[in-house]
Amino acid sequence: MNTFGQHFRVTTFGESHGRAVGAVIDGCPPGLELKVEDIQAELDLRRPGQSELTTPRKEPDRVEILSGVFEGRTLGTSIALIIFNRDMRPYDYSKIKDLYRPGHADYTYQQKYGRRDYRGGGRSSGRETAARVAAGAVARKLLAGKGIQVVSFARMIGGIWLEEAEPRIVDGWGATTGGTGAGQVGALRASIYSSKVRCPQPKTAAAMEQAIQAAGEEQDSVGGIVEVRAFGVPAGLGDPVFGKIDARIAQAVLSLGAVKGIEFGAGFRLAEMRGSEANDRFTGGADGQVFPETNRAGGMAGGISTGLPIVCRAAIKPTASIGKVQKSVDAAGRPLELRIEGRHDPCIVIRIVPVIEHMVNLVLLDLYLAQKALKG
Repeated sequence: MNTFGQHFRVTTFGESHGRAVGAVIDGCPPGLELKVEDIQAELDLRRPGQSELTTPRKEPDRVEILSGVFEGRTLGTSIALIIFNRDMRPYDYSKIKDLYRPGHADYTYQQKYGRRDYRGGGRSSGRETAARVAAGAVARKLLAGKGIQVVSFARMIGGIWLEEAEPRIVDGWGATTGGTGAGQVGALRASIYSSKVRCPQPKTAAAMEQAIQAAGEEQDSVGGIVEVRAFGVPAGLGDPVFGKIDARIAQAVLSLGAVKGIEFGAGFRLAEMRGSEANDRFTGGADGQVFPETNRAGGMAGGISTGLPIVCRAAIKPTASIGKVQKSVDAAGRPLELRIEGRHDPCIVIRIVPVIEHMVNLVLLDLYLAQKALKG
């Protein structure tokens, strides 16, 4: 399935070493001021080749708007976005076209379709996520107009953890009673993306860099955990029973090939608590407003947003493409040893941070539009 969303629908297309990747957006309201620069700024955060810690593939990732925008504003019709691939090297994969690489989708794609694009994994490559970021940039701009902002960052890379007290923008599991200003969130996001490893704490970031470099020197890779926080989300988003906000976010984030697990709020730690510890107690403000005073549930109850920040974490596996010799088989089942050549990230966490951020943007906008249709 190549289409995501119900009210704000995104269809992506393209392969890793094909001519281009891109997205078609349906359901974007008319009148949104939208420029190429708005999308390009977000694509630049994901772009390969930004440092020695990422793949050396040099893709400029320049986006073009083919339709749906006129005189700088959206028309309400389909928005087509395209990103041409410029630094393809399909010959890097010719030696392994009949082999099954461990940790990749070679075998499963072959079983499903009976044929596959072996050039860098084709559609299963992380290259496809550039299209998601392009579409997510449009969603992000729409959400900003509603006071909703999403940030994500590296919580752990290669066993190096960011302290729970960071980032200090909120307390506990993301609870905040005083509201979080756009300036605060913007400053946090700027500090995250100024870091090579997308970690806002310099000391921890330096240790993460060392872990990635050590793995790269050994022709290996490391994984990590990405945390997402969404601020300004109004209470009431999410559709029971099968459209819960956590279920929708989980489906979106788990649709990324490198993601192997997800938790919300206190997550798996809730399993160790008693109910008296785990429950988010309600309190009231001076203006008569009711809200939870803690956020162990991650900004939701019954699959519907509570008005507190949405907090979730995704587990990212180590990059499957490594230079170490590995045992596998070919398409005929014959055993062999292979070394994967080409240009790959020793840690995909760095470049998946903005991708996860924008998948959450897509979900929140879709749910916002659904709520608007329900209640006006």
